Amino acid sequence: MRTKIRELCPEREPEFDLALYTGMRRSEQYRRRWEDVDFERRLLTISQSKKGAMRHLPLNASAVHALAELRSKNEHSEFVCGGVKEPRHWFEPLVLAAGLKDFTWHCLRHTFASRLVMAGVDIRTVAELMGHKTLAMTMRYSHLAPDHQRAAVDRLEPTASGTATSHNTLAAMVH
Repeated sequence: MRTKIRELCPEREPEFDLALYTGMRRSEQYRRRWEDVDFERRLLTISQSKKGAMRHLPLNASAVHALAELRSKNEHSEFVCGGVKEPRHWFEPLVLAAGLKDFTWHCLRHTFASRLVMAGVDIRTVAELMGHKTLAMTMRYSHLAPDHQRAAVDRLEPTASGTATSHNTLAAMVH
């Protein structure tokens, strides 16, 4: 997807990155005003989320970089994404060009949650970052890549240093 963005509309890459690195809903992202961004504290405020609550999103370096690019591009707009209401006019054609099926802007939110979980972030923190009220909802968002699942079970393999469960320990636990 990123390859197609860079090829066909590179000026939209900061919007894509902002979604990937914040997990904001499409409506949240495209309604953000510059007054909601605190570059100094690296925080973005969503005054009213889907559930009606205020939340503050910490910004990593990639999100700050995306915002800085958007700021230079949209310096005369009060909106972070320049006042565009949604990304469909450029995003959907790119999805088709990339040959992706059933991929929507909302999939970027799922990607955000999954990447956090695979990086070892606890599910409670992921839920807070996503603005979810329940852990069950967050679990629906955090899909693990097959390689991540394989790496998880590989941790059970005995090692020379004995850091994983040894066959003897396992045999004792089973009997």
